[in-house]
Amino acid sequence: MTRKELYNQRLLKEAEQRVIQMHTRRHFIKESAMGLGALALGALMGCGSKGDMSSQIAFDPAHPLAPKLPPFPGKAKSIIYLHMAGAPSQLELFDFKPELAKMDGQLCPPSLLEGKRFAFIRGVPKMLGPQAKFAQYGQSGAWVSDNMPHLATIVDELSFLKAVTTDQFNHGPAQLMVHTGSARLGRPSMGSWVTYGLGTENQNLPGFVVLTSGGKNPDAGKSVWGSGFLPSVYQGVQCRSEGDPVLFIKDPDGMNRDLRKASIDAINQVNEEEYKNYNDPEILSRISQYEMAYKMQISVPEVMNINDEPQYIHDMYGTKPGQASLANNILLARKLVEKGVRFVQLFDWGWDSHGTDASLAIDIGFINKCRESDKAVTALILDLKQRGLLDETLVIWGGEFGRTPMMENREGKQNPFKGRDHHTDAFTIWMAGAGIKKGFSYGETDEIGYSTISGRVDPFDVQATVLNRLGFDHEKFTYNFQGRPFRLTDVKGKVIEEVIA
Repeated sequence: MTRKELYNQRLLKEAEQRVIQMHTRRHFIKESAMGLGALALGALMGCGSKGDMSSQIAFDPAHPLAPKLPPFPGKAKSIIYLHMAGAPSQLELFDFKPELAKMDGQLCPPSLLEGKRFAFIRGVPKMLGPQAKFAQYGQSGAWVSDNMPHLATIVDELSFLKAVTTDQFNHGPAQLMVHTGSARLGRPSMGSWVTYGLGTENQNLPGFVVLTSGGKNPDAGKSVWGSGFLPSVYQGVQCRSEGDPVLFIKDPDGMNRDLRKASIDAINQVNEEEYKNYNDPEILSRISQYEMAYKMQISVPEVMNINDEPQYIHDMYGTKPGQASLANNILLARKLVEKGVRFVQLFDWGWDSHGTDASLAIDIGFINKCRESDKAVTALILDLKQRGLLDETLVIWGGEFGRTPMMENREGKQNPFKGRDHHTDAFTIWMAGAGIKKGFSYGETDEIGYSTISGRVDPFDVQATVLNRLGFDHEKFTYNFQGRPFRLTDVKGKVIEEVIA
């Protein structure tokens, strides 16, 4: 008997033993106790009743990533979300405040401190003027600092949200709020919601791909691309721009492509038997994931290879094949949406400019981060546009909160380098493509960039706008869990109509 036949025989024998076990009285009582209670609770809470069917997604557990049409025509077919983890300073990038420059070095007015909570500021800090030079660019006259000279050339493609706020001043909860609509663990990420609602156009690639750079994952960890209570097939698949794009994607020594396919077929045969016994849709998701993993062995290395890109593209993005970098990830994001991937999430760590050391100084490390990203981010917009993809791809750039107009004074003492503390009351996010207004700015902060005075929005509004561009009403796009319908925007959010063309 061949090794393949022995392996399949062992798997089938194990499946038969589990079937025998399920027919024992003890197993029946053990497995049904919670189930009967759940049925009773569901009946009491009205589960299974006829509700507003406009909120339901036609979910086929056998083909969970099959492409689906949105409830109404959407402009966006795919999303690229560029998250600068750590929160870049809006005061050194897009929110020009000449009055703040006049206050540089002065003690912070008590009115800015009374009743406020900060992550690290204690006592009375000094004000910190803009650590960059600003100028107006494009027909829109948008203010951009000299930290982003390349991005300044394409401001007429962007819409700036200048008055974004949040109620979370620590990185992990704030990142969760931006990407899952909740500061607590357990909610599905935006990319999971999108692939649940729309599936993906390329069945040989994941619908939701995550790329990280900067040497670390975001503070909230992998929960910011998790599927929460949605089926696990919708969680983000993390890929790498250096080495194998996905760990263990190569067959081990002694296993060829045919043997790998045979082993997956045998595993899925067992899973199919399990599904017949339990009728659990998560088992079908597992089958789909095994099949996707097999397809990814061929498709992922091909699409994740940037070596074949022409030299002018490498010059345009500033990419260096073989390295782990934000620039390489941004080019990969373009390749992925070009191949039909629905949602590409980029996290770049290192934007937390506290001033505790040189790498976190607003006039040293922050400038270096800008240089690493400016060229590639600009190239992404131009490249999508020249390929005719910008009209159907929504690009979003931002962090989890903003930075204070005061200098951080950790433990009441001025930090050794210039830096700013976390700030929840005002920060900037920009969007481009997919029917978003070009050369537009919405929202305004006060004369020192401390508080919003018009056009105030929050992460729920941004999420509602993203779903709108994809063709969803965020209030009706739900998933039933624990006896009630959940949505990405929870019970809040409004579409930011002002930025829609």
